[in-house]
Amino acid sequence: MQDLPKAIGLYDPRFEHDSCGVSFVVDIYGRASHEIVATGLGALCSMEHRGATGAETQTGDGAGILLQIPHKFFDAVTDFALPSIGSYGVGLAFLPRDEELATKAKAQVELIVAQQKLRTLGWRNVPVDPSCLGASAYRVMPSFMQIFIDDPSGTTLIDLDRKLFILRKRIEHELIDDQKTYFPSLSSRTLIYKGMLTTPELQMFFTDLSDERIESALVLVHSRFSTNTFPSWPLAHPYRYIAHNGEINTVQGNRNWMRTRESLLATELIPDLEQAFPICTVGASDSASFDEVLELLHLSGRSLPHAMLMMIPEAWENSKTMSQTKRAFYRYHGSLMEPWDGPASVAFTDGTVIGAVLDRNGLRPSRYWVTDDDLVIMASEVGVVNVDPAKIVKKGRLQPGKMLLVDTAQGRIISDEEIKESLAAQEPYEQWLTEGQVELKNLVDRVFGYSHEELKLIIAPTALTGTEPIGSMGTDTPIAVLSTRPRLLFDYFSQMFAQVTNPPLDAIREEIVTSVGSTCGPESNLLSATSENCKQLVLPFPIIDNDELAKIIQINDDNSFDHLKSKVISGLYRVAGGAPAMRDALDEIRKNVSDAIDDGARIIVLSDRNSDDVFAPIPSLLLTSAVHHHL
Repeated sequence: MQDLPKAIGLYDPRFEHDSCGVSFVVDIYGRASHEIVATGLGALCSMEHRGATGAETQTGDGAGILLQIPHKFFDAVTDFALPSIGSYGVGLAFLPRDEELATKAKAQVELIVAQQKLRTLGWRNVPVDPSCLGASAYRVMPSFMQIFIDDPSGTTLIDLDRKLFILRKRIEHELIDDQKTYFPSLSSRTLIYKGMLTTPELQMFFTDLSDERIESALVLVHSRFSTNTFPSWPLAHPYRYIAHNGEINTVQGNRNWMRTRESLLATELIPDLEQAFPICTVGASDSASFDEVLELLHLSGRSLPHAMLMMIPEAWENSKTMSQTKRAFYRYHGSLMEPWDGPASVAFTDGTVIGAVLDRNGLRPSRYWVTDDDLVIMASEVGVVNVDPAKIVKKGRLQPGKMLLVDTAQGRIISDEEIKESLAAQEPYEQWLTEGQVELKNLVDRVFGYSHEELKLIIAPTALTGTEPIGSMGTDTPIAVLSTRPRLLFDYFSQMFAQVTNPPLDAIREEIVTSVGSTCGPESNLLSATSENCKQLVLPFPIIDNDELAKIIQINDDNSFDHLKSKVISGLYRVAGGAPAMRDALDEIRKNVSDAIDDGARIIVLSDRNSDDVFAPIPSLLLTSAVHHHL
């Protein structure tokens, strides 16, 4: 039920990005009230200008609210008995509009619930007022019901959420086409109301939100502006854990890597995790994919702040003031997964803690206020809530890479420094890195026996220094696909990014917040924190010279680095055979790579050396992508 056009021409729903308004309101001590909900809805309406509409002013890009489960309200309005709060899950379901199809979808959902050894307590019709909708929003509007589920074996809270996670994923995968069903939320801790609405329409459409019995100690609200993309009911925010302002410009690579490492994922907390694959839903927006990976990391055992810092690390590589323990924390997790780079400001909550983090670029403003009646208000701009200045005891803005966190269970605001130092002390990350990672620069040039001192103090100063050539931006040559001349395969591909108003960023001008380093070696289980995860080779720069390549090829010649054993595979094909010969060569290369890995190789070097008039190199982009997708 994505309600998005199919990929056609230059449009593809995978390129969906958001640029929006986001805010949260929370009582520090976790005291639930309808006033918190009303304040959040007021903040949402104040951000109407951050959302968008088309020619129909009544059809918005999206608006929504996330709140705690209003147990007293549900206990009063349902015609079936509910167990205690935390012992059941509730989800808002977007069902087919056709009554017959909706009935079939509900029956299928109940069947999957039973197969997962859970129990359907009942369904509730969600009262809505579609008279406020524009024609476009009404045309694709689903029907709305809430399902209530518990576990006969007695699991509660996050343990129940883990089972509901697999249940929801199965429903998403198995109910397709005309029975497609989408759950904005299915949890024992939080509930979402959202849709293809303008900000004032949210409360008018979902009449539950006007009921005084709807109470929560925290709310997270969002007004969506979809950047050059299509609005839809499911892609409105908040998602199950986040609301996001900005765009994830690395999202395609992030999704591909998550898909690649799924075969390695395992956790005792979710025994049947493979039923949730693929983790990143095909056709979802960048924010939706971010939320799905965050959900996985959190439900597999990490706290929500921990998972957030894995995905949005601060600029640690070139910081001269960061503690060694915190640096080790980021470096270790950098070997587990790549960052999800913005610009982005992401607010997050699990129903107990709520917070926000700004990515390392700091290009999406977020400001917060703390009042003398124990409220914390965060928003993407000032003025979303009318607060008497005399009541404000503290105010500030999120800084690049920093986190704001409120823990309602502890009844306090936790500082960025405390969060990160506490997480960094959970495991012996420094020890794991020292024992596991190998720096390329520390591999000795064994052929001539030079020491590091000789290289640094004698040879290097005698070599001539070079600088990068200066060139102008732009090109007047036709794009490769329209060119009448043969072009390199590389010319047919370009870096993908969201076209928005950001200042120029590169590793020279923004040295403090950028990094060009990477790691090379075997991937491990993302969901397990062990020393095995960081047994990799550290590359300070993505381009390596011949000497460094020789080090990599011969890294285990003396059997000192079995976990980094390398294998060179030739990437040549017989020119006379044309395209069929290249295809056959790629098949042979893929087989050779698999055999090498079975034989213990952990680094594969694809070589185009020794090419001549008989054997030509396969284009490196085609060669590496063929091997990558094969693996």
